[in-house]
Amino acid sequence: MTVVDVEFLKTKLRESNRSHAETDGYAEIPIHPDVHLKCAAVLVPLVHFQGEWHILYTRRTDRVESHKGQVSFPGGACDENELTPEQTALREAEEEIGIRPEDVKVIGRLSRMVTISKFRVSPVVGIIPFPYAFKTEGIEVARVFTIPLLWLADRNNFWEFSLPGSERTVIAYHPYDGELLWGATARMTVNFMRILELLK
Repeated sequence: MTVVDVEFLKTKLRESNRSHAETDGYAEIPIHPDVHLKCAAVLVPLVHFQGEWHILYTRRTDRVESHKGQVSFPGGACDENELTPEQTALREAEEEIGIRPEDVKVIGRLSRMVTISKFRVSPVVGIIPFPYAFKTEGIEVARVFTIPLLWLADRNNFWEFSLPGSERTVIAYHPYDGELLWGATARMTVNFMRILELLK
């Protein structure tokens, strides 16, 4: 990594998973006991180029059913035959942006997050080679881009605010290369920065 190595990252992810073993993610998202949470997973892709580490993101098209035009990680809902978040994340990444599962070095998971859209999302962290011949799924993905890890870890580049009439808070980054990272994807990103000990 930029200031840590891959083995350090694996260790920190294992420690984080143990400490969050009995939680579903963020307590500020209230879930009624009768609400059914849908299973989902995303791939948090790490790439190394130009001498530093970046996280890879996608921007959704305006033709998708939900989260139109938003920045996200490749991912989606679990298929019935999938038993692990890794299976879901790798399948979705291949379908959305053409990353072959065998090209991903999975190194761990972030803690699960319950989203306002009633998904329980498992973020899977993986390293992919770069540059890569991405093949975007035209209906879902408008663009693939990266943001440097250290830029993401700089507190001057994001802020957290409360929604009116709600106890929930939202994280939003300043635009980077014309893209706006906010919401659940931004929260997963900040959580990852803390695990890396780049952000306190």
